[in-house]
Amino acid sequence: MEVYQAAIEDLEGVSNLFNLYRVFYQQPSDIEGAKTYIKNRMDNKDSVIFVVKEKNKYLGFTQLYPVFSSISMKRAWILNDLYVDSEARKQGIGELLLHKAKDYAIETGANSISLSTSPDNDSAQRLYEKNGYIRDSQFYYYELSLT
Repeated sequence: MEVYQAAIEDLEGVSNLFNLYRVFYQQPSDIEGAKTYIKNRMDNKDSVIFVVKEKNKYLGFTQLYPVFSSISMKRAWILNDLYVDSEARKQGIGELLLHKAKDYAIETGANSISLSTSPDNDSAQRLYEKNGYIRDSQFYYYELSLT
C-alpha cells in the first residue's frame, strides 16, 4: 500500500472515492459532479488530498482545507473528508491517512487539525480519539446555511 498526495493523474480514482463518500452521507451519486469538484480543488490548489492505493486500486482518501488561526497566528487545517472504501475497511487505512495528514500539518507549520463527524458515526469517532483527536467541549459549532 502506498500513501501519497494525489495529483491530476489520480483524478478518476479520487473522484470515485469522493462520490462514494458523498453517498455515505446520503447525497445522490454524481460521478461527473464529483470529478468536476475534485478537479477544481486540484487546479485551484484549494485543498490537499492524500490517497491510499494498492496496485491500481484506490482504497481511501482524505482532503484537507487550509485555514488560519487568529489566536495562534498560524496555519491550521480542516480535515473535511476521510473515506475508506467499504471493501478495504479494518485494514488500518483510515489511520494511515490520519498519520499522513498529521505529518503534512507539521511540515507546513500548522497549529492544529480540526474535523467533524456525524454523531452516529461511532467507528470514525473511535478512530479519531484513538489517534489523539479530542472532542471539543469549550466551543459550540454553528452554521448558517445559504442554500
